[in-house]
Amino acid sequence: MIKREYDKENLTKKLTRANLMGAQSRQYGMSRGRGQGVMGLTGGWSQRLPGMLGKPVRRQDGFDLPRGDPQFPIAGPSRVTFVGPLADQSSRKKRSYRYMYEKVSERSEVLDDRIDHFGDIIKAHYDVEELGDPSAVTEEEVIVVGRIVHDAESSSGAVKLNEASLMLESSRMMGSGARLPLRFDADVKVRQSVRNIGGQGVFPGAIVALKGKNGGGGSFSVTEILSLPPLGPPSEAHIKSETSETQFSMYIACGPFSPDTSLDYKPLQSLISKLTVAKPAVVLLLGPFIDSAHPAVKIGDVDLPPREMFEVELADRLRTFLEASPGSLVLLVPSTRDILSDHAVFPQCELPRALCHDPRIHMLPNPARFTLNGVHVAVSSVDVLFHLRKEEFFKRATEVDPLHSSASSNAPDAMANLCRHILQQRSFYPIFPVPLDLSHDVNLDVTHSDMLYLTPQDDDDDEVVGESERDDPSRARCAPDVLVVPSRLKHFSKVVDDTVAVNPSFLTKSTYAVLEYAGHGTPGPAKDRIKVEIQRLEG
Repeated sequence: MIKREYDKENLTKKLTRANLMGAQSRQYGMSRGRGQGVMGLTGGWSQRLPGMLGKPVRRQDGFDLPRGDPQFPIAGPSRVTFVGPLADQSSRKKRSYRYMYEKVSERSEVLDDRIDHFGDIIKAHYDVEELGDPSAVTEEEVIVVGRIVHDAESSSGAVKLNEASLMLESSRMMGSGARLPLRFDADVKVRQSVRNIGGQGVFPGAIVALKGKNGGGGSFSVTEILSLPPLGPPSEAHIKSETSETQFSMYIACGPFSPDTSLDYKPLQSLISKLTVAKPAVVLLLGPFIDSAHPAVKIGDVDLPPREMFEVELADRLRTFLEASPGSLVLLVPSTRDILSDHAVFPQCELPRALCHDPRIHMLPNPARFTLNGVHVAVSSVDVLFHLRKEEFFKRATEVDPLHSSASSNAPDAMANLCRHILQQRSFYPIFPVPLDLSHDVNLDVTHSDMLYLTPQDDDDDEVVGESERDDPSRARCAPDVLVVPSRLKHFSKVVDDTVAVNPSFLTKSTYAVLEYAGHGTPGPAKDRIKVEIQRLEG
């Protein structure tokens, strides 16, 4: 009897809940003026799906339905063969990791592994049998590998790295994690650096190899700096294109896409107009797309929610371009300042696929490595060049066995040296820790910094790496053909070793880059077949 009454009461509750959530309750307050739905608290309109007998579907908990016609265009044959990061569920889950759960032990292990990894590289390149411990007192010179750190006790306040505050931190395996001050000899030398540089640049977090000894004075005396070996050039093997032609063009632009004075996105409108006329095979856009640091966004002076703003200002305009050029591709790389990204750390996962369902628009993580017709491209939206320029200390040294530079001029090039740091350190962001006054630009997650490496640190064998991961461009063990590093520094396009480095600057400064690839038919390395021009928006 009691059970029957309890079941009856539960059934009554379910019927009541169903009535409250039914079509009548959802249609309450419907506006006949729009005929599309009811205005919600988020400022958006609920929409109807075809075949649902007029029942509206509400937008809840961030779930959003595509605006307009839900039938999306079917992508035709692309003019380029694009191979991007793996998009399976496990790979996407790895990139969208949980942050703010770092453990001190995990952070220290990652930092130690990086030093040990470069120790193996130095031993193989310079044919060194064993590396030394910088904290051990020796009479003979040894070669040590460690990380440059800033001696906070010898400098007051936020002082830039200098020779008096240089310290070397070893790993726990090679030197028990000890830190020792560095003292350079008056006639210190640098081995196998690029000719005519005249020294070596260092910064907090840089991995260095040094030759010298600890004479018992509490410091390590350096007689020679061993340059890190450069990355090898990409393989000559080319990926077959869907068409017989392998040449392509790519437009590269970096946000913000609207000036601080307004949110009209006029620079982006001007760029889309040029794209519609030029019809490049690839368009690479780097965030921020909706900048959380924009004055109007910070105070909430906007007419649309962020998702609808992205749809109207960016996605609709990109679809207009793709209608004019159906064989083109659009690649979107987010920024840590994107308000639409719920991943506010670096490395950063891609933007949600729900923002744009067009199969010709690809969402990429930040940073990312991908290939276009076999051409390796590496890109990051973080202004690492400015951070390196601000933190770098350049130590003059005599060159020994210098390497020939591929640049047309033998004069020292500061921008090329900054890009060379990224390539030699094999990291999109080799600085550690992030400068205090620039920490608002980069919220670095050290535990997952393996996603920042230009090349993987683990062993490349069948037991460690699966067959699918071998096809992932991020696991390529070669230098990229193209390195895109937007910065507030002056725009440029330079050949650095075997890589074409491009800084398109920001679109709000009316600059963007146009890359032309001549195709596989021309002999020689890819850098000889790549031409990049920095162009300006008119008006």
